[in-house]
Amino acid sequence: MKRTTTALAVTMLFTSALPLTALADPGLYVGGSIGNARLDDKFDNFIIDTDTNAYRLFGGFQLSDSFGIEAGYLNFDEFSESVDLGGLLTRNDISGDGWTLGGTLGLPLSGNLSLFGKAGVFFWDADITVDGFSIDTPGDDNPYYGGGLKLDLGDNFSMTGDWTVYEFDVLETDVISLGFNYRF
Repeated sequence: MKRTTTALAVTMLFTSALPLTALADPGLYVGGSIGNARLDDKFDNFIIDTDTNAYRLFGGFQLSDSFGIEAGYLNFDEFSESVDLGGLLTRNDISGDGWTLGGTLGLPLSGNLSLFGKAGVFFWDADITVDGFSIDTPGDDNPYYGGGLKLDLGDNFSMTGDWTVYEFDVLETDVISLGFNYRF
């Protein structure tokens, strides 16, 4: 709950500064990204060190040159790892997906290159399987934050590279991805 409150506070901070900015280039955008999700943490005395593919689809509204609001869908595919429990080898699979809602903050570096930051709340659901037996995992909402570079390739199209951390109650995962945005 504390992490959710922190993420909401950061999102509100992003959006509270909006009246102070001129609405220079407002507009809708959509995009997607694909990358590598890394899970390297200790979870209930198990050390998990694995990675998988992740993809994200999103849309948003750019409120000014610097501020935006974004919502999206994220899929972590499946983290898999075998763990030795006192001579007994068990296979553990974790898959998850969910919806994101947050704010973006941009900082132009040159005419077509900019840094960006993002933060918000990830509303997720996961499936955990240990040796073929499913473990009930209730969904939750937790913060995410990250940043990256955006390269404008024209008036409407841009490419992005970013690193995002998704925090959960007992662990976190990092996603490094490449993507695109299309502005209407």
